Amino acid sequence: MSWYSFQPYVSVAKRSAQAAREVIERRKAGKKIEPVKLTGRKIAVQFWGLAWCKNIENYHDFSNRLSRGKSYIVNGSIVDLKITTGKITALVWGSEMYEVKIDITKLDSKSWAALKARCAGEIGSLIELLKGQLSDAVMKQVTNHDDGLFPKPKEIKIRCSCPDSAGLCKHAAAAMYGVGHRLDTQPELLFTLRGVDHHELIEQALPKAPTKQKRNKPVIAESDLGDVFGLDLEPSVATTKVITKPKAKKAVKDTKAMAPRPKKVAKAK
Repeated sequence: MSWYSFQPYVSVAKRSAQAAREVIERRKAGKKIEPVKLTGRKIAVQFWGLAWCKNIENYHDFSNRLSRGKSYIVNGSIVDLKITTGKITALVWGSEMYEVKIDITKLDSKSWAALKARCAGEIGSLIELLKGQLSDAVMKQVTNHDDGLFPKPKEIKIRCSCPDSAGLCKHAAAAMYGVGHRLDTQPELLFTLRGVDHHELIEQALPKAPTKQKRNKPVIAESDLGDVFGLDLEPSVATTKVITKPKAKKAVKDTKAMAPRPKKVAKAK
């Protein structure tokens, strides 16, 4: 019988209270932590959170441990949970504080390019993507077990500081469910976890900008000018020719007026 079998039992109420105290103490110490706190009994209610939970529940290797992990997250035992590129880290209070580290293989560029190609033109906006307001065809693509966004069991490496030697202990199971809860409010973290940019799925739907071509300036039709500026234009305005005044001729000097007058000669007496 393993030493783990002799771990003292900690009641749910005591475990929850200790986890709450741990959160307060760490925050007082200036540590930046992100606990998982459910507002009800449901772990997730939005598209991405529900899809994540459903996906991990389909992993047969995880099935006998997930239920214990679910009780841990419901009872507020996750003191801290962080999701970064290729990594999930968590602090989970059991009989004591345990540290969970889960490595997730990043989605390779070839698979990401193929997924973008299959979803090309089917996603209208970033809000639509993150809210999960997608067509059934796109939903099947992004949640596909074989070539979608979610990691496969072989792409998940789990470590926990607890003495349980199981591939997925209850503390790690709680952390995995915690990811589902976090995706409810921050669905972009799924793309961060897999090391891809969710904006690229939107860019696939946009036409490519022309290259090496001069862009023509937009032209407003004459008939639309009045509507644009709110004026009643006379029909002749658009066709009136500009009349220019002829250049003034240079003034010619009057040489006669400018000539000196002859002197008067006195007559002899």
